[in-house]
Amino acid sequence: MIGVHDAGVVAVEPPRQKSAATRGRAQSPLWRIGGTLDVRWRIGLGALGVLGVVLAWQAAATSIASPSVLPTPAATVAALGALWSDGTLAEATVASTQRIAIGFSISVAVAVVVGVAIGTFVSVEGFFEAQIAFLRYIPASALTPVFLLWFGIGESPKIWLIVAGTVFFNILMMADVARSVPKELINAAYTLGAGRLTVLRRVVLRHAAPGLIDAARVNLAAAWLMLVVAELLAAQSGLAFEIIRAQRFRAVDDMFGLLLVFGVIGLASDLSLRWLRNRSAPWLRA
Repeated sequence: MIGVHDAGVVAVEPPRQKSAATRGRAQSPLWRIGGTLDVRWRIGLGALGVLGVVLAWQAAATSIASPSVLPTPAATVAALGALWSDGTLAEATVASTQRIAIGFSISVAVAVVVGVAIGTFVSVEGFFEAQIAFLRYIPASALTPVFLLWFGIGESPKIWLIVAGTVFFNILMMADVARSVPKELINAAYTLGAGRLTVLRRVVLRHAAPGLIDAARVNLAAAWLMLVVAELLAAQSGLAFEIIRAQRFRAVDDMFGLLLVFGVIGLASDLSLRWLRNRSAPWLRA
């Protein structure tokens, strides 16, 4: 603020300091735009959000829907306990997890090789572009009869259905990640005398590794979706198979309990891939 005194001297008043309350509101971690959140706040808010979902579920189950349509959280947990006691839950979880692990690992391995090649070499992109554009629009579930004809009714059609349902999207997303490597880094490596394979291994793959893992995280959900379809192929075990069997007997509490298991396994898988992403690039924040 500029003021004029009697002597004609112009004086500049210092800017007013914000009050402590105003500074506190501006620095509140809850309403800060961007940035990071303290671990304690993150855990607390996460627990509060889960509690809110459980309370809403309890209220809906007791006041809106009947137990035959929507079980309470307590009934769902009790059903899970019964499934665990008779060994059904453990057997189904192991069967489904093995199918996902094998099928999605094949999908990711193929996608890393092909996707990085497409995103790095324009000649490879030109060779694969038409095939990928064609194959990605064929619904993987429509291949079910074909896989049954080719592989029989064992584990092979289930695993290859998971591969077919995820590999093309993995390839496209990983190719985009490889394309995003800054040209300046590649040119600098060439200037320093690095060969083509060295640039690919120590520049492209190093820079793209976090993005490749994030692409796998996104498409892992599609793998679990394809598992449901895969376990309709004359399966005798698995989480989706148990849900279908529970539906036949109208065991809604078992169905909801198995859905919770799907969510827990998926969340654990996502957190594992996030940890791996952060290990590959410590400068990234979770």
